[in-house]
Amino acid sequence: MAVVEVRDLRKHFDGGEVHAIDGVDLTAADREYLVLLGPSGCGKTTLLRTIAGLEEPTSGDVLIDNEVVTGLPPRARKIAMVFQSYALYPHKTVLANIVFPLRAAGMPTEQRVRKAHWAADLLGITPLLNRKPRQLSGGERQRVALARALVREPHVFLLDEPLSNLDAKLRTSARDELKSFQAEIGVTTIYVTHDQVEAMGLGDRIAVLADGKVRQIGPPVEIYDDPADTFVATFIGSPPMNLVPRDGHLVGFRPEHLLPVEIVRDDDRVTMPLAVDRVEYLSGDRHLYGTVTRIGEDTRVVVRLPSTVETPIVVGETHEFAVHGSRLRFFDKESGLRGEPVRLGT
Repeated sequence: MAVVEVRDLRKHFDGGEVHAIDGVDLTAADREYLVLLGPSGCGKTTLLRTIAGLEEPTSGDVLIDNEVVTGLPPRARKIAMVFQSYALYPHKTVLANIVFPLRAAGMPTEQRVRKAHWAADLLGITPLLNRKPRQLSGGERQRVALARALVREPHVFLLDEPLSNLDAKLRTSARDELKSFQAEIGVTTIYVTHDQVEAMGLGDRIAVLADGKVRQIGPPVEIYDDPADTFVATFIGSPPMNLVPRDGHLVGFRPEHLLPVEIVRDDDRVTMPLAVDRVEYLSGDRHLYGTVTRIGEDTRVVVRLPSTVETPIVVGETHEFAVHGSRLRFFDKESGLRGEPVRLGT
């Protein structure tokens, strides 16, 4: 289908005072599902809009299949974009909404109706074609917006937080549908979200953005297990990675990797007392809140114990915990960047 590339892309606002995109280099491979993840204001939507041609970059280039498209209008880029609001025409039927871009392009009636039925069948909304948007659920509206984009046969799909208006239960099923849909049509897809669950569930790779820069890009498991800096370490994960200051660096470990000492039997382990002051029960897991000592400065941390760990934990008491050495991550305290492992002992 298409390879999308941005080279040293920059977008400044307010006379150059605001750097919404600040020197981004990024490539979405052919048929890849690339997710742009980051907090509000990090530049991910501006980046998507610049790829789409809805924003002109201050400098840098956008390429699609090795052709520079910087300066070309969206239609010339063979992209289709689905917005957060879906932007359906309320007075038109589902069928009329789907065929609208084809009608605007002058496609004959029979051909555009045939294409609309093909897209509707693919997305399971054929029974809805004669309804108006107000008669649809949020998930159904989302599929109509996808169908309208699909009939244009784009080389690239750009999705800007399309699930944010759905409730939690519907987001889960819609996420599965989106992943299956993209795998079936094989179109290169770039998806923007601030929701790490969506990013981890959808992306072949995730690009984590902050302050207009890409902080790390890689498969979900790599982003989670081997964060490039403290921003990624604490933005990804719920609860986020614990960071304990020690001698000019930070010792990091995920909440699920700190376990009662009797469970971590390997010689390559680091033990630490945990003074527990609160316990929460969430979805079968126990979340422990308390302070660890010994491995560095006294630091408040969170521990996530699965239901299979039945060790009694008493609030107000100190319990001995341990983490396997291979699960420790080390960061420079000043820069926040990943550093070399440090020997901590047991």
